[in-house]
Amino acid sequence: MARLLSVNVGLPRDIAWKGRTVHTGIWKDPVAGRCKVGRLNLAGDGQGDLAGHGGEMRAVFVYQIESYRHWQDQLQRTDFVHGQFGENFTIEGLPDDAVCIGDRYRIGSALFEVTQPRVTCYRVGIRVGEPRMPALLTASGRPGFYFRVLAEGEVGAGDEIVKVGEADKRMTVAEINALLYSSEHPRDRLERALRIAALSPGWRWSFEALLKGQATGTGGNAGLAPASAAHPVAPGFRPLAIAAIEQESADVLSLTMRDPDGRKLPPALPGQYIVLRLRPAGDRPLLRSYSLSGPPSTEQHRISVKIEPDGAAGNYLRDHIRVGDLIDVSAPRGSFILQSGEHPVVLLSAGIGATPVLAMLSALAAARAPRKTLWLHAARDRQHHPFAAEVRRLMGALPQARSYVCYSRPDAQDKLGEDFDAAGHLSRAVFDAIGLPRDADVYICGPNRFMADMKTALAAYGVAPERQHLEIFNGGEALNPGIVGSAPRAPHPPAEDAGTGPMVSFARSGVAAHWNASAYQSILELAEACDVPVRWSCRTGVCHNCESGLISGAVAYGPQPLDMPPDGNLLICCAQPTGDVVIDL
Repeated sequence: MARLLSVNVGLPRDIAWKGRTVHTGIWKDPVAGRCKVGRLNLAGDGQGDLAGHGGEMRAVFVYQIESYRHWQDQLQRTDFVHGQFGENFTIEGLPDDAVCIGDRYRIGSALFEVTQPRVTCYRVGIRVGEPRMPALLTASGRPGFYFRVLAEGEVGAGDEIVKVGEADKRMTVAEINALLYSSEHPRDRLERALRIAALSPGWRWSFEALLKGQATGTGGNAGLAPASAAHPVAPGFRPLAIAAIEQESADVLSLTMRDPDGRKLPPALPGQYIVLRLRPAGDRPLLRSYSLSGPPSTEQHRISVKIEPDGAAGNYLRDHIRVGDLIDVSAPRGSFILQSGEHPVVLLSAGIGATPVLAMLSALAAARAPRKTLWLHAARDRQHHPFAAEVRRLMGALPQARSYVCYSRPDAQDKLGEDFDAAGHLSRAVFDAIGLPRDADVYICGPNRFMADMKTALAAYGVAPERQHLEIFNGGEALNPGIVGSAPRAPHPPAEDAGTGPMVSFARSGVAAHWNASAYQSILELAEACDVPVRWSCRTGVCHNCESGLISGAVAYGPQPLDMPPDGNLLICCAQPTGDVVIDL
């Protein structure tokens, strides 16, 4: 007979960890007497990170005393107490390899349904005092599981756990857990899992992504990889010859590159970018990411560079690069790409941010796409408005296209209605005036402040967040779950550079440092020492939130990931360089 041994609750608290503050609800303590069960929580309980825990499908976390005994033996520990693994219910019985998703249980006067295995993160490692715990829990097949509350009521230690129903499709918690996190993802098992109505939406999305990944042959674990790592390409640079240099505006220069031997270039998706490795004399290589601004082509790549007064790479390209010169170039990469579909398309840019959306416009024009297309652009004036004639030509090839251009400081020679449509800035008022379609897919690129303002304006206008796509070049959007009170800092070299060893370069952030194995256990730790924006959750090679592009070089792993990323990507949380590497961060 299964029974409830302990009911454990706790409100989130702030704790110190590695010089940072973590807001977490992982600390749970046993309740004396009966406890009320609500739809989202037990009385007196809370979650610190609602993106990863809590909510209707993860209202109550359950862990078994038999698993406690397993970890006591494995870790040689005798100090575990109920709630040690952050669970709300410590139970006897109901092992993960017997309980199925969709099983329903009566405990006390409440009714519950099993929805998913636990998704482990670094905070369980903090609570247990074992940093490897996320990987150990997942690999062992003992993750525990979540309950959804079907009927509210009261529970207490000693209550019998009575099974009152089960799903038509039978897959255990351990099977579902292994299907996502192991290296084996059989199609028939994925399809079977997706037929389980009680499976939580997050796990359903992951299994659908795995099926889609199998169909496209992308490799790796598409069910876990973040969008930023969704289009892996083989690492390495190849020399390309400068075929043409064109002045697009007062401060924008376009460079067209071809293979010097006439070989085909890797295809690019509209909106992707390439990384250039430049070698100014006497300096370390400069790494810069530039969007492809021309139409899709395997014959040539075109980039367009804004020449800033203090921009080392832009000034080097303008002053030293000539037609016929060779430049080291990566394969096209990036997830800011034009999506297929029938919804209207809005291409929203400012300044040099026009480059990736210009490639999207070129692709739409080449296909004579019937989709409604709206080009919105902000520039200072005509002298600083690149691609104006090219955009007009491309728009003319589309049956349902229109444009709207704002000049913030139009010159006396700039013609309203011909060069630009309005003086000022793009804004919510502009969206209202032109009738921007609320169901459009909106692609946004420009200075960070511009993109933040456009996101706010689009949200106020009624465009759903999932339809807003942004390209961020200077680093990226960080994901540090639970970390609070730390102000973002610009990326910088580490306080102490080893001076020798492999060079680790973070291409988007423009930071490079020598690898010091005695100071860092992973590339993630080096990135954090440089304040490079990073994404992570488990820190042990399980969750793939840290999966990033490997632009060049090779890495070794310790610990070994449960499921390896595809060629061209790496998991920075458990990777160490084996030589010089360039990372897409």
